[in-house]
Amino acid sequence: MEARLSTLAAHFALLSLLAIGGANSVVPEMHRQAVEVAGWMSDRTFADLVAISQAAPGPNFIIVTLIGFHVAGLAGALVASFAMVGPSCVAAYVVGRSWDRFKDAPWRIAIQNGLVPVSVGLVAATAFVLSRAADHNAAAVVITASTAALATFTRINPLWAFGAAAGLGLMGLV
Repeated sequence: MEARLSTLAAHFALLSLLAIGGANSVVPEMHRQAVEVAGWMSDRTFADLVAISQAAPGPNFIIVTLIGFHVAGLAGALVASFAMVGPSCVAAYVVGRSWDRFKDAPWRIAIQNGLVPVSVGLVAATAFVLSRAADHNAAAVVITASTAALATFTRINPLWAFGAAAGLGLMGLV
């Protein structure tokens, strides 16, 4: 149990510092560690935990708490959660104290402009990993692609697609 807790702490402390754009940007690495490296859960379980974390109210890092709970119970949930927020909070505090002094500095503007595409790319990687984990048949792939197209190319609220997909799931078609 102690080994799992220390692994959770080390893993999420590192991810905390790499999570540019929030916890969702490092979901692919969470998946790799939890499913492929440590073997703590299956693809399906991971996708279910992500779905629960996104449906729950609150911050998007709830996935970390759920992974920790799945791996080591309440202690795992607490360790993973504190490891995910602790280092980044300390870094934000340290950087934030001096960041405003350099608001017109070219290097600051370059850093901010450079982090935007990195963040978008990391979130796109998350979408790719989750779709691979959740799309277990052709119907699920069609639903994922249709929802992505609907959200990208129309102004229709994607909740309609989620509702339709839920209905198809209830009918046993997915």
